[in-house]
Amino acid sequence: MKKLITLLLLLVVTYASAQTKDELKAQQAKLKDSIAPLQAQIDALQKEIDKVPEGWNTNGKITFLINQSAFSNWQAGGDNNFAGNVDANYNFNYKKGDWSLTNKLLASYGLTKNEDDGVRKTDDRLELNSILGKTLKKNWNASFFMNFKTQFSDGYDYTDDFAGENENFPTGGFFKPAYWSFGPGFLWKKSDDLYLNFAPLTAKFTFLFGEVFTFNEDTGLFESSKDVETYGVAPGADSLFEFGFNLRGYYKFNLFKNISMENIISLYSDYLHKPKNVDIDYTLNLVMKINDVFSTNFTFQTIYDDNAYSGFQVREVFGLGLNVNF
Repeated sequence: MKKLITLLLLLVVTYASAQTKDELKAQQAKLKDSIAPLQAQIDALQKEIDKVPEGWNTNGKITFLINQSAFSNWQAGGDNNFAGNVDANYNFNYKKGDWSLTNKLLASYGLTKNEDDGVRKTDDRLELNSILGKTLKKNWNASFFMNFKTQFSDGYDYTDDFAGENENFPTGGFFKPAYWSFGPGFLWKKSDDLYLNFAPLTAKFTFLFGEVFTFNEDTGLFESSKDVETYGVAPGADSLFEFGFNLRGYYKFNLFKNISMENIISLYSDYLHKPKNVDIDYTLNLVMKINDVFSTNFTFQTIYDDNAYSGFQVREVFGLGLNVNF
């Protein structure tokens, strides 16, 4: 009898243990099911984190553009000419935790040689853009931006109405003028190829370190920066201070396969003088890739700054490009 009772107790304990084990397994399965979506989100976020490189990330390109025309006994007329342009576009960006530093250096220089007019400058630009950002929430950052731009060499007014003597009167040059802007703000940045920076407290300096000239259409004479206001700088002075709002934007994307479009825009309003008169600087770079070495390149830039000229300044560069990537 005792053996029978002992056997029954063992069966009851075994059954009870089995029930408890099954219940625990069921609870475990429920927890796994509830954790699975969260784990998928965690894994997806980790993949995005892994995509963001830490430290320095650099890339750039130098492009040589060439245009050439030649005529011999061509009855329709035409002047032999050769034009060359060198363009550099270099990015050096830094990322560490919540901090990022975005830098873009733009430089270009072009010359043309015409059978009748000789050698003339067609393009001249030196510009550095930097934005320091600290992540606040998702794509939003506290920021501090800096922009500097000038040109490499003296430039002249080659309008057809002028004859001969205009090369004695340079209209611009290195630090004639130079622009330096900086200020705190907020940066919305989705990637290195898409961002907007708002800087409502921007200091802007215009430097004029040397004499330049502007043409007075009423008198038909060139006037010196020592005698008249030039680029907004008072006669005989070497700098101008402005304070206002700056908006800078950058967007680069593939328009079609092997065709990329780069857009760079800057807007500035001076709180101290004509705040409704907004300065505009927009550049479009269109690259139609032929192969790893050759491409067809088109650049369009327009500037509105009534301190320099009371209207839109426009430049276009188009040609076959020889590219060196680094």
